[in-house]
Amino acid sequence: MNEAKLPSVDQMLKQVADLLQEYDRVYVVEQVRRCIADVRRQVRAGTLDEEQTALDVRIERAVRRCIEQEAAPRLHRVVNATGVVLHTGLGRAPLPQAAQEAVARVSTGYCNLEFELESGKRGERVAHVEALICSATAAEAAAVVNNNAAAVLLLLDTLTRGREVVVSRGQQVEIGGSFRLPEIIAASGAKLREVGTTNRTHLRDYERAVGPETGAILVVHPSNYRVQGFTAEVDLKDLAALSQRAEVPLVHDLGSGALVDLEQWGLPPEPVVSASLKTGAAAVSFSGDKVLGGPQAGIIAGQRLYVEQVRQNPLMRALRCDKLIYAALEAVLSLYRLPPDKLTQALPALAMLRATIETLEERAQRLLSLLPEEVCRALRLKVVASLAQAGSGSLPLAEIPSRAVALQPSAVQVEQLGRQLRRQGVVGRIARERLLLDMRTVHDDEVEWIAQALLHVTAQ
Repeated sequence: MNEAKLPSVDQMLKQVADLLQEYDRVYVVEQVRRCIADVRRQVRAGTLDEEQTALDVRIERAVRRCIEQEAAPRLHRVVNATGVVLHTGLGRAPLPQAAQEAVARVSTGYCNLEFELESGKRGERVAHVEALICSATAAEAAAVVNNNAAAVLLLLDTLTRGREVVVSRGQQVEIGGSFRLPEIIAASGAKLREVGTTNRTHLRDYERAVGPETGAILVVHPSNYRVQGFTAEVDLKDLAALSQRAEVPLVHDLGSGALVDLEQWGLPPEPVVSASLKTGAAAVSFSGDKVLGGPQAGIIAGQRLYVEQVRQNPLMRALRCDKLIYAALEAVLSLYRLPPDKLTQALPALAMLRATIETLEERAQRLLSLLPEEVCRALRLKVVASLAQAGSGSLPLAEIPSRAVALQPSAVQVEQLGRQLRRQGVVGRIARERLLLDMRTVHDDEVEWIAQALLHVTAQ
């Protein structure tokens, strides 16, 4: 095929003139040029199929297809059937209805983010949530930034810049993609003072390290790992006593951080923020989008003396949250005034974590009931026992009994089936050559979604 027969840009713009009414002309021209260039490469390489379709028609179809694909939202809702409740890749904690409504309220117009309606003067955005945080944690003051890594960075930059921060070698963690504690310490301008060993650190190690150059003692909760065997770590109470004697603040990075005792619902223990502060920590940092069940945020709670210093740090402006986060966070924190049973009903993350096996079994059987028998046979669907996880460094190593629908088709590879389902917005996990759809992380209103996705992939 001769590339000289390729249509010009002007000719193609006439064929897609309707698109010029909907999109910016420069953008449409760019798409037309890109599609013409793509066809030109195919002609030169001799890879253009022999379909009896005029080149201008092919290019027009390609232009419309490209613009349609780019117009579709890149970020959209999916079904989390992985069994990981706080899945980082899938957005961690799903927001409760109250938070969704709060975000909608403040996003449709202006709001009093930093404005006092009574006095008509400028206010502080943290005022919308500070009382709620202090009530839930017994803290004197609070600050909010965009995630817990930012909270740790801000605390260290405020309290230890140019000075030493004392940390156990066994707590120099790496969490997630690129969060490494030593790098955060370096970025804060503090000097890392390591004490103890990877598996054993004693109070005497801290006592020898703390001195005139010490800006803070930092304790990091091992939120995504456990060191077991011949180990030793210093009790927080003993470190608090040391920090008071040395007049050095004790900072506790809880990572996840729970506002209530999870053991009351039969869940594995997770450090409670109020307990750390009661023990003597000067400041505690934790995430908003983990077991707390809210939006992504880093929360600092503690003694007013230190929190006020944090809030005066110039970095606070760079790390602050917007009105949508504050609206969602306020709504979620307000739920913690509810009785425990109502709280777990209102917070999706907690509801998933404490859902009974009977509930999960019913959910799985409902999915099977929505599918024709031939689909169940083709995909070899079966309800099986499963193990779910909290995820995102919360309740590390804790495996929560669950139920899943297992798919083990003979006509298609499991990896391919998983990819096909993901295209329909259903994300499962592969284990032992089976695709598992774990019901612990599936909402009741998503069961039909999964059924429709399975019908779609089997019809292909």
